[in-house]
Amino acid sequence: MLSKRNLLKSVGFVALASAAPFTAVAQADSSRPDSDAIRDIAEEAFIFGLPIVMNYSVMYQIAIDRSSSQFKAPFNEIANAHEVFTYKDTAVVTPNSDTPYSMLFMDLRTEPLVLSVPAIDPKRYYSVQLFDGSTYNFGYIGSRTTGSEAGDYLVVGPDWKGEIPPGIKKVFRSGSELGGAIYRTQLFDAADIDNVIKVQSGYKVQPLSAFLKQPAPPAAPQIDFPKIDRDSVKGLFFEFLDFALQFIPPAPNEAEIRARMAQIGIGPGKKFNFDDLSVEQKREIALGMQKGARKTDGAVAQRGVDVNGWRVGAAGGDASFFNGDWLARAALAKAGIYANDAEEAMYPMTHQDGVGALLDGAAHAYTLTFAADSLPPVNAFWSVTMYDGKTQLLVKNPIDRYLINSPMLPNLKRNADGSLTLYIQNQSPGADKESNWLPAPAGSIYLVMRLYWPKTEPPSILPPGKGEWKPPRLTKTS
Repeated sequence: MLSKRNLLKSVGFVALASAAPFTAVAQADSSRPDSDAIRDIAEEAFIFGLPIVMNYSVMYQIAIDRSSSQFKAPFNEIANAHEVFTYKDTAVVTPNSDTPYSMLFMDLRTEPLVLSVPAIDPKRYYSVQLFDGSTYNFGYIGSRTTGSEAGDYLVVGPDWKGEIPPGIKKVFRSGSELGGAIYRTQLFDAADIDNVIKVQSGYKVQPLSAFLKQPAPPAAPQIDFPKIDRDSVKGLFFEFLDFALQFIPPAPNEAEIRARMAQIGIGPGKKFNFDDLSVEQKREIALGMQKGARKTDGAVAQRGVDVNGWRVGAAGGDASFFNGDWLARAALAKAGIYANDAEEAMYPMTHQDGVGALLDGAAHAYTLTFAADSLPPVNAFWSVTMYDGKTQLLVKNPIDRYLINSPMLPNLKRNADGSLTLYIQNQSPGADKESNWLPAPAGSIYLVMRLYWPKTEPPSILPPGKGEWKPPRLTKTS
């Protein structure tokens, strides 16, 4: 995922979870359902629409609103970040400090896009995660799926029909006309950043007509994107959903939920006029949204299973992965929008030690020991990242170390039996152990383990929560 809830908070989307009564939205209808039905439909519509509206907000901030502090690049242009996150980066929570990001939002209405990647050293993991307006992952380019060779890949809209030109290695079909891509490029150490930048400079995107050196087709109509922010989303949630749905053709398993939403005027091109409702109906709409928000919060808390004190659960997926489970999709988006498929990355996370006590760097020191033959089983790399338990931001520390990962193994000290112990504490464990020290805040701790391209042969963390490999317990030492 995009560092679990990082981008979510960076664009102010915590407001969505509150589901405050909105103040504008759908059209009067003599066949409108009764109050109980309105409440139920509003609840369902909130859960169904939450990932879609969240994605619209992220897209608006990053690719549309040039005045936004989060703006990166307009549609169909790649924005490359040439550094990893540190404690100074406070706009996003639970940030990944392993891989510099590149971001792309795609407008596929006029014609497909060709995404080109350079040849990359097979020892360097990279991935290009493709997602649509429903937050489904509809494909991957990268080490795991397409290899390390250079290649040109075609991304097409949901209704595109045409011939696949020579030289295209694979075609990916988005479920929506507006989609996105997240590029992750492995950084081995601080001295490696110039090599990462060189790789990023080889990421290219161009319209199919430019790739074929042909005239471009007539441009699609300009879109009048409604401004969305923390305040407006509270009042106009269903209006934003109406707007976003016009770019997402209905999938077969959406027929029922979309028909139910249409009963209260929610759907592509509709306007849900709140003022046309009676006082009782307005109350039922608000109660339905609030119920949907509470249900989503409950689903977030129940994601995954407890494994030695770590929460281990399924990550993201495509439309078939969710299979019409709108609540699971909403919970995943709120927990960490744009989560990777489990086959691409797994994210055990914890606020507690191996016996269930909350982690506290002011009161205790901890160790995390991997047996000699039981390091995280991955084809790419793994890491353990430290966050402040309250803010979920990286922790300022005297050695500027925010994580310990597998590229650091040659510099880590092993125990006599070959096992590896990480020292998780606020103060240095001593010069002889400092190579294995992961500095903690003097207070609440939040740890996230990242396993990129987890192995599938035993022992494996897959299937999520049921695999043979289990993250070891955190042990309190003082």
